[in-house]
Amino acid sequence: MRLMGWNRYTAGAMALAVSGAMAPHAAAQSYPVKPIRMVCPSSPGGTTDYVARLVAQNLTEAWGQQVVVDDRPGAGGIVGTEMVAKAPPDGYTLLLGTITTHAINPALHAGLAFDAVKDFAPISLVVSSPQLLAVHPSVPVRTVKELIALAKAKPGQFNYGSAGSGNSSHLVFELFKSMTGIAVTHVPYKGSGPAISALVGGEVQMIITGIVALYPQIKSGRLRGIAVTSLQRAAALPDLPTISESGVPGFDVTSWFGVFAPARTSNAIVMKLNAQIRAMLDAPQVRQRLISQGADPASNTPEQFAAFVESEQARWSKVVKDARIQPE
Repeated sequence: MRLMGWNRYTAGAMALAVSGAMAPHAAAQSYPVKPIRMVCPSSPGGTTDYVARLVAQNLTEAWGQQVVVDDRPGAGGIVGTEMVAKAPPDGYTLLLGTITTHAINPALHAGLAFDAVKDFAPISLVVSSPQLLAVHPSVPVRTVKELIALAKAKPGQFNYGSAGSGNSSHLVFELFKSMTGIAVTHVPYKGSGPAISALVGGEVQMIITGIVALYPQIKSGRLRGIAVTSLQRAAALPDLPTISESGVPGFDVTSWFGVFAPARTSNAIVMKLNAQIRAMLDAPQVRQRLISQGADPASNTPEQFAAFVESEQARWSKVVKDARIQPE
């Protein structure tokens, strides 16, 4: 009898243990059961917003639950990033993170209210893309060498726009300044959309920002593309040289965008999101859409994405230190 009683107890305990272990998987199978918020830590009209909406649209169509893009610009992406870091880890608040939010900001700003590694669950890289150096058509230059010569001949007389202090468009231009010795004045805006509009309107004379956001303005002739920031030319604009081949050897910056969830989000939900994002990026129509805009589809596993983010943090910490870049 004692043995039978012990067996009944053991069987009950085992059943509870198994059901507890299966609960996260059952939740992931039914996930999502309500709308998902995709936080975009930038303003509408920029590359981050474009990529966030692409992912949101695909997830909505695949799962039948609305994925709503919530643009939360501010402090170079810190506002939206902190919001997701502190959100419940239930899979219903996601972040379209970037080179700025997870590599540059940690290198540039001491004392952030969140840890860009420990407070997030990386899901997948989505795209990588070179940035583009562009000028207003009134600026009488067509090459990097001509731009450098003009800026040196008229130090302090030209302004460049950025998506905000500490944003990648700010730091990449500061890196360009440090490697060329030019003196141009930084004018920060609240996102790349407003910065590009300011350039089109002639408020500033030049910019370095995402090729996806600049591409329509270049094709329409409203802005003049000068060079791309990667070591290889962009497939969407093959006639534009790289900055490196244009007299600034070794200049190499590629922006990236990926999806994050708050830390402690269940692995089952992370893997379900990862699988759908990778399926999206394998679809020929999505790949062609991104490539035609100058972006390269670049999905990976959560583990690979985590390792990539840590390597990018190390790289940009060195850039910030070597170029002596300070937050404004």
